[in-house]
Amino acid sequence: MTTTDPIAIRAADPRDAIVVAMLVTELLLELAPEDAAQIDGLALPALSQQLLGAGKIQALLAFEHGEPVAVLTLHECAALYAGGRFGEISELYVRPAWRASGLGQRLIDAALDIARQQRWQRLEVGAPAGQQWQRSRAFYQANGFVETGPRLRRLID
Repeated sequence: MTTTDPIAIRAADPRDAIVVAMLVTELLLELAPEDAAQIDGLALPALSQQLLGAGKIQALLAFEHGEPVAVLTLHECAALYAGGRFGEISELYVRPAWRASGLGQRLIDAALDIARQQRWQRLEVGAPAGQQWQRSRAFYQANGFVETGPRLRRLID
């Protein structure tokens, strides 16, 4: 008897922009619910379509029986410290009901396949800081990521 996996993971294209934006919005609202107005002002569906269409980002979507349940976005970077080109996971979100199911690891594995195809030397990710996000950091560490220090940002006016 064979069992069929109800989860399908596939690369997104610009036609998936609304789904990608919806899942990333859920991620952002979970990370910073107090920023809901600012997140809404980002116009993520249009931005997602633009970035996917221009090849600036790649996205992987996971579906269960046709329902979107997870997203991972990544893009190429370059730095001397990294030995040239490398990949960075921008967003990774698994809806709460599907967490601890192995789906996050499957998305990481699919991202690693992309990294190998692109001949990237490494894949990096920025995990949220703080005690409430310790589980996220532990997830990345369990998937072979090593802490290399905190990341800071500055918004440009």
